[in-house]
Amino acid sequence: MARLEAKKPPLFIGEPLTKDTVRQSLSLLGGILKSCYGPAGRLKQLHNGGGGYVCTTSQSSALFSCLSVSHPVLRVLTASVQNHISRFSDCGLFTAILCCNLIEHFKSLNVASCTVIKISNHILNLCMDYLKSEACACRVSVDFSSIETLLCLVRSILMSKPACMLNKPEVDHLTALILKAFMFTVPCHVETNAVLGKCVIVPVKGRRVVDSTVLPGLLIEAPEIQLAKPITVKRTCSNMIKTALFCVSMSGDLCNSEGGVITVPQGICLEMSELNQLLNIGKQLVDAEVGLVVCQKVIHPSLKQYLQENQVMAVDRAGLSLMGPLSRMTGSNPIASIHSLSPSCYGSLKDVRIENFASKHFVHLIPNDTVVCSLILCNRNETAWDELKRACETAEHVLQLTMKEPLALLGGGCTETHLASYIRHKTCSLSTSSFKDMDCSRTQYQLVADGFCRSLESVACSLSHDGGETLTDMVYGHCWFVPSGFPSVSNWSDLVSKCGCGINGSAENLNWRLLQGQFGSPIILGCPKDPPVKVADFLTLDCFAAKCSGLQVAVETANLILDLSCVIEDQN
Repeated sequence: MARLEAKKPPLFIGEPLTKDTVRQSLSLLGGILKSCYGPAGRLKQLHNGGGGYVCTTSQSSALFSCLSVSHPVLRVLTASVQNHISRFSDCGLFTAILCCNLIEHFKSLNVASCTVIKISNHILNLCMDYLKSEACACRVSVDFSSIETLLCLVRSILMSKPACMLNKPEVDHLTALILKAFMFTVPCHVETNAVLGKCVIVPVKGRRVVDSTVLPGLLIEAPEIQLAKPITVKRTCSNMIKTALFCVSMSGDLCNSEGGVITVPQGICLEMSELNQLLNIGKQLVDAEVGLVVCQKVIHPSLKQYLQENQVMAVDRAGLSLMGPLSRMTGSNPIASIHSLSPSCYGSLKDVRIENFASKHFVHLIPNDTVVCSLILCNRNETAWDELKRACETAEHVLQLTMKEPLALLGGGCTETHLASYIRHKTCSLSTSSFKDMDCSRTQYQLVADGFCRSLESVACSLSHDGGETLTDMVYGHCWFVPSGFPSVSNWSDLVSKCGCGINGSAENLNWRLLQGQFGSPIILGCPKDPPVKVADFLTLDCFAAKCSGLQVAVETANLILDLSCVIEDQN
């Protein structure tokens, strides 16, 4: 008999943020994330200790799903960021890096945690009120009647993912495709409760990125299709193709008895009985003038042959992921039984064709109204394709969020530095009553505000990975990057041409200062509302909804971690 170990008492860790191991772990996690940030971010290879699949990425969604953290404090941080990513897809690294920066700066202050939390919440409210106001100088309105701003938004996402290994022509090609695919999913006829359609990504690995294309409708891979053989599909009198969609197996296998007993009369063959039932369903489909049958699972060869002899195209093994888009596109109700068919279960299609891409054969289902489309996504290898797929899904989600709230924020670090300048300007004019409400002194407020601003500026500095200087100007509060190799006493106007987002040039004297230097002066002017340059060529944008949420999540998570006084860990 195995010896039983005595149950260990739970481990109590008081004031966890004062422990060296926690501070070192937070610093290490922050360093990993900062090194991945932005278009020049360094890639990470993630795999478990036992080997297996290796993930090469710099995207937050992949990083946090593959990274394993053990300390409860880090678990709180990663869980908050993962929840943000699941809701918005974008700005995951921004959220995590800002949270780490805030914890680091706030813990270095000689101010009680409860006071820091009150002040940082007040500053967060100032930021959110400003970002949502018409006076905000770091946000851009998105006009869906013009594609220029939308192209900037998608291009910014693709260019921030270096593991996709895209050059400029490839970025431009994919940007147009993603936007076209998104427009396919927007219903032509707006209803009270309009629902966006679906873009299905079809993988083609080992081909050039510029071979990618988008088609209205759905592509279902069908290896048995022969291109040389013409297809004939029965049509209705209105020249439409009637469709039936089955989500149940039509293979003729015996149903699962769920552990019970099936009693079979003598002389009855269950297999033949099941096949006869399938052929009976086939006859009903033919009589109902169905031209296309799509099955999520397998169709029995005899039924498939019977349907084809009667000019009914049969496509099986469509898979669960396509059932929703198929139902939406055709108007069919998925049939879950082979024993009864309802006249209301059928849908319709405009046309069916056979397509060939990279030695793969597909059945192309073309709908009457396009709300579902297929993005045939190509890349040179599997690693780059996986990263590109994640980037395309993020771009699609960002466009959906932007349609709900047609705004964007300036990217390239400019929103962060502009917000820092705004906070410094705003906090200088706070009344004495504000400090009384927060039960803090002016000095304490200024210390926390400076830590908040430095945390934002540190996020902007994380975009630079080559040792160059990072500046902010005293007019617009934007972020500027100086190439490495130049002394800090240089004439900055000669070294920079555009700010991080691309909206401002260096023609005028903007009175720059180094970031992470001395306490900065407040900005003099707001950023101009109308860009002085052509938007489509220069502007780097971030998703408004994702970045606003990321800012809130970072501050609230940092406050939660600062408020932790004890961790109780089960050791059994």
